[in-house]
Order: sequence, then C-alpha cells, then structure tokens
Amino acid sequence: MACPCSLGLATPISTMIGVGRAAERGVLIRHGEALQRAGDLDALVVDKTGTLTEGRPRVTECETPGSSASLSRETLGLLVGIEAGSEHPLATAITQWCQKQGATATEVSDFQAHSGRGVTATTHDGTRLALGNPALMADHGIDISAVRDRVETLESQARTVMLFAVGDELRALLAVHDPLREDAREAIARLKKAGLTPIMLTGDAPATARAIAHEAGIEEVEAGLMPEDKHAHIERLQQAGRVVGMVGDGINDAPALARADVGFAIGAGTSVAIESAGVALMRNSLHGVADAIEISRATMHNIRQNLWGAFGYNVLGIPVAAGIFYPLTGALLSPVIAALAMAASSVTVVSNASRLRHFTPGGPANKASTPTKSDSTHHSGRASEATGGQQ
Repeated sequence: MACPCSLGLATPISTMIGVGRAAERGVLIRHGEALQRAGDLDALVVDKTGTLTEGRPRVTECETPGSSASLSRETLGLLVGIEAGSEHPLATAITQWCQKQGATATEVSDFQAHSGRGVTATTHDGTRLALGNPALMADHGIDISAVRDRVETLESQARTVMLFAVGDELRALLAVHDPLREDAREAIARLKKAGLTPIMLTGDAPATARAIAHEAGIEEVEAGLMPEDKHAHIERLQQAGRVVGMVGDGINDAPALARADVGFAIGAGTSVAIESAGVALMRNSLHGVADAIEISRATMHNIRQNLWGAFGYNVLGIPVAAGIFYPLTGALLSPVIAALAMAASSVTVVSNASRLRHFTPGGPANKASTPTKSDSTHHSGRASEATGGQQ
C-alpha cells in the first residue's frame, strides 16, 4: 500500500508528455527545468532584428549630402569593398543593393568592426573608410550636420540609417528597412494577455527602435545597447523580483539568453544562441513563446494534480493498511486489495498525465516546424552580430 510508484510517476510523466506536446507545436524544450520555469515568467525581453522583424533588411533610400542625385561608381565600389568583410544582415542588404546598381568591389584592407557602431577599413592608397551610425561618424570627426535632420526623420519611420564617409568627406546616407513580422503584433498581444510584460532591448538607434516597438505594441524599449548591456538589464529585472524570459537569435543575444530564467532561441538563429537557450523555436514566430508558456502552465497544473492525488492516496490508504479499523471492526486490509489499490493509483496518475496530449495552446497551429532554406541561409551570417545592432 505504501509503495510510492504514483508519487514517483507524478512529475516525470507529465513533464515528458508536456515536452512532447511542445515539440508538436515546433517548440523544442532542451530540459525539464525550462518547461517548468516558463509558466512562471512575468517579463519577456525580445531582440529586434530577426526576432520582431523578418531579419531580411533591404535598402529603401540612398541619398548624398551634396548636389549629386546618385552615388558614383567609385563610391558604390568602396561600399561593396568595405561590406565584403562583414556578414551582418545590414551588410548583406547594402552589398546586394550596390550590386544591383552594377558595382564591383574595390579592394580594401584593415577591416575593423566596431561594436554597436559600424565598420571601418582602408583603401590601397591609405584613405580611411567608415560606414556606420552617427556615433561612428562622431568617433572619426566626420561632420554630419547637413544630414542630421534627415537621419532623425528616417529613424522615426523605423529605418536603420547608415552613413558612409571616405576620408573626412561624408559621401552617402543609406536607409535600411527590416519589416515587422506579420504575426508579431498578434503574438505580443497574446503574451500580454498571458500576463507578461514585453520589453525590447536592441542595439539599433532609439528612434528606429521606438518606431518598431510602437508598431508591435511594446511600451518598454531600451535601444543603443551592447551585448553586455542586455545581460545587465536582465540581471536588474531579476534583482527586482521579476522572472525573465529572453528571445533572441544572434551571437550578441547569447549572454542574455544564458542569463534569463528561460531563454528562447529562434530556430533559424546562430548555433551559439540556440546552445545558450533552454528552448528553441522552430517557427520564426513569437507565438512559439506563448505556446511554450501555455504548455508549461498546463503541465505544472497537471503535475500538482498528480502529486495531490498520489499523496492523498497514501494518506488515506496507509492508515487502513496499518489496521486503524481493526480495534473497532476486526477487519484487516487484504494484500490483494492493497496491491490492486496500488496499481489503481499509478493508473490514475498516468491517465491524468495523458490528458496533456489533448491540450492545445490558444495560438495559430504550427504550419512550418522547420526554418525555410532562405531563413537558414540568411541567418547563417549572423555570426558577425557580435559587432552590435548597426553592424
């Protein structure tokens, strides 16, 4: 009668079924702790590029500070040359755009990536090249007063602005747009309904980040961050008593993913991000996070039912088997009945856990459980994201 089979089964069988149910929704949970903690989250930190947005940026505007209406072939060649050293999505977008204009790469040397700012290089004759955000231009003493208003306008329209300088001369302004994922706003609304506070942390410019956050329905935004800043921000949230989840897909998200109570890695992201996270989302959608949270809460509720049922069985059964009624009735519990009762308790726990197989989260069904070829190809270049949100 006192055999603890039902107590021993209560937690692992529910966890196993919960993990399997999550996998059917394209949510791969790497260990049981992540499944159990996901249901306790009350804050969710999200990256911008490739998480909220599609991760396929394209050049939408190209302007020159002077009278020229278009970039010269020399400038286009230098742009392709300096971006050849970077695999960042913004670099890919600019390179593809230049090549459509018929540009061929000019050979450069001394390529350097500056975290959260951009990239620099040197031409064969020693001329310095710089491509990045206004902070990089300020670092190199480049005057951008002629385009500052235009930069602010484009950033308010959710554009990422890149400035290109040759020597001390500002040659070009390029605006890159990475559109919001079509289901991002719906997923954020679903997460809010589940009781989570979404927070965007990004290395992009504040105006651009605020525009994307507003479109997605996120009120809390921190922009212009380095990878270590994201880690520190999550640490502060935890010290304030929050249970924090983190969603990201690049190398620069890995420290934050590891620090969060539960890390969610977009399945088409870098292997470093996936290894740092407790949950991998095979769909490139935040609906996977909401699915994981709902499945976690259902699993934990099921575990508590199992434990209370198994514990209650022992509380009632052991005294009977010990002969509590013998002084009054002279009756003892038959070993056959005790064996049947023990088996019945285990069957009850297993049957209750099996109900999880029929649990369906409230989000859209998983139509594509694996990343597309284009997603995988695109994100394979995210290794250079350690250089920050602007390259």
